[in-house]
Amino acid sequence: MNEAHQAFSALATGKAEDRDLARELKGAFDAIAPDAFCGIQIPKRLIPKSYISKYRIDNLWKYNFHKSWRLMYTVAGDGENVLALIIEWLPHKEYERRFGY
Repeated sequence: MNEAHQAFSALATGKAEDRDLARELKGAFDAIAPDAFCGIQIPKRLIPKSYISKYRIDNLWKYNFHKSWRLMYTVAGDGENVLALIIEWLPHKEYERRFGY
């Protein structure tokens, strides 16, 4: 089980506000699953170096959801199959810090 899956599972069984966030995330996952490109693409020059080194990604997408939360994901594929791989979700203030805004 990866970090994102563990964190989501913890939310889904946590306090009421955590369960609310889990429901919102599930909605985001449901939107991204049929169309991995429905989010907002982050320009390559703005991808945090920590993401590049830790996840070895060359593209990054953002999906805005409930109460100014952001879901960060990357898209991978082999031309025939496309996968959206969740990196993290974070509140807007952490998002701003991560991206240096």
